[in-house]
Amino acid sequence: MDERGLVLVTGGSGYIAGFCIAQLIREGWRARATVRSLGRGEAVRGSLSKLVDPGDRLSFVLADLKGDAGWAEAVAGCDYVLHTASPFPSTVPRSDDELVRPARDGALRVLVAARAAGVKRVVMTSSIAAITGGHRERRSAPFTEADWTDETNRAATSAYGRSKTIAERAAWAWMKEQGGSLEFTTVNPAAVLGPVISRDYSASIDIVKKLMDGSLPGLPAFGWPLVDVRDIADLHLRAMTSPNAPGQRFIGAGSFYWLADIARTLRTQRPGLSRRVPTRRIPDLLVQGLALFTPVLREHLSQLGRKRIVSADNARTRLGWSARPNDEAIVDTAESLVALKIV
Repeated sequence: MDERGLVLVTGGSGYIAGFCIAQLIREGWRARATVRSLGRGEAVRGSLSKLVDPGDRLSFVLADLKGDAGWAEAVAGCDYVLHTASPFPSTVPRSDDELVRPARDGALRVLVAARAAGVKRVVMTSSIAAITGGHRERRSAPFTEADWTDETNRAATSAYGRSKTIAERAAWAWMKEQGGSLEFTTVNPAAVLGPVISRDYSASIDIVKKLMDGSLPGLPAFGWPLVDVRDIADLHLRAMTSPNAPGQRFIGAGSFYWLADIARTLRTQRPGLSRRVPTRRIPDLLVQGLALFTPVLREHLSQLGRKRIVSADNARTRLGWSARPNDEAIVDTAESLVALKIV
């Protein structure tokens, strides 16, 4: 297959990044990925071999969101940039700066370097956390790309949601003032599930992992719109090349599932893998009580019992994108976790 050009993928060891790189290579692009150590690059190459043979069409460059070093070299000669890198906490951060500063400053570093190098378009991975959070009113209408998280409502937004919102707002503001001929779009994924190819996976995968490994004693009333990582990679590439994409946000999401819906899918479709999956519900009052002593639970308490539906119509109509059924994503997640002995 003839090579179509060079694409920089930031955060090359990330879950979404890996599937973006694999699809780029399958479609004939060359990919260059940023990593924080060359050792991580070799690990990425090894994991990707489960999806595609990267051959000589994948290279790595050292760059970190927290510093300027390496970014000029990273974007040199690139036609496009997929900016997937963003910090995600494994625990509740002590301050927002642990997430907000590298997310915002890193996005601006990428944009400045891309403009200087003559890159055609940057696609930034944001999140529906930059759309659905901080809203005080309950609503039945779906959230769309016209909505923004109110990051000032700290009681109803997580540190991650604030970081994604602030970083995306900063990127759009910079583009308006200084973007010049550079094109820009964002992809706002829902909770990302799908096949796991290494132990470096999306935090959303923990939803399925904790259901399967018995670490959840019951099913609190939490839920999310879901999406498969393969479909999110496809959305990134469509947003990268389509003439209908510049200046747009694109929600990437399937339907909303409660935690109980995910558990039901595991029990009915893969009963042999779901012996520890809980069946009983945990009352809201008990969850609220537990949150007093559990920082992670407390940070997400505003989502308890709230069904936040999002619309992916913009991606469907402008880009011809669609998401596979949630159940397929859930089952493939479960099977891959078992195959890698993570569960």
